[in-house]
Amino acid sequence: MTAVSCAALLFDCDGVLVDSEASVTSAWTRWARELGLDPDAVMATVHGRRAVDTVALHVEQARRAEAVAMIDAFELAEVGATTAIPGAAELLASLPPDRWATVTSGKRDLATARLRAAGLPVPRALVTAGDVASGKPHPEGYLAGARLLGVDASRCAVFEDVPVGVRAGRSAGAGVVVGVGGRAFGGDRPDVVVPDLRAVRWTGEGLELAAGIG
Repeated sequence: MTAVSCAALLFDCDGVLVDSEASVTSAWTRWARELGLDPDAVMATVHGRRAVDTVALHVEQARRAEAVAMIDAFELAEVGATTAIPGAAELLASLPPDRWATVTSGKRDLATARLRAAGLPVPRALVTAGDVASGKPHPEGYLAGARLLGVDASRCAVFEDVPVGVRAGRSAGAGVVVGVGGRAFGGDRPDVVVPDLRAVRWTGEGLELAAGIG
């Protein structure tokens, strides 16, 4: 077991609390085909980014608003395929409501719909794409999440599943960054990696992790 001292937990949503991989792939593949784009090239830019930032990589400025509205509609239509990451419900149930927040690159309606579809609570402290000027890997989202909880970021544990999120957590000055799942992190190694949230236990003063050191 790895013991981690922290006062609050900041969770990414997709890939950390909920498994939305099938719905994300379906929605963005449909979107790419509608616009005559290569779905594989688009999917390589999706994870960890706000939709508006991904769209900006592929669509000229004059068409971006329409393209963002299209992917928003496609993603909401697919939320029924969302499930909870193993251990997420149990971990969240063990946490005081003022000790955790979700910081996601998704929009508020999409994030809440996915959490509810997965049977998970919507947190009191929720930072979404529309709440920040800059998406991940910028630290703004995680700094905002810590601020909502009234805890310095250095006393928070950040849970992420993608490199841009790990960079955001580190840039925010998080005390520890926990990687979740089997996605490759490359050079952006978390401090600790767990297969899913069954390996995480809240002690009241921090975390116990059945994990490997990054």
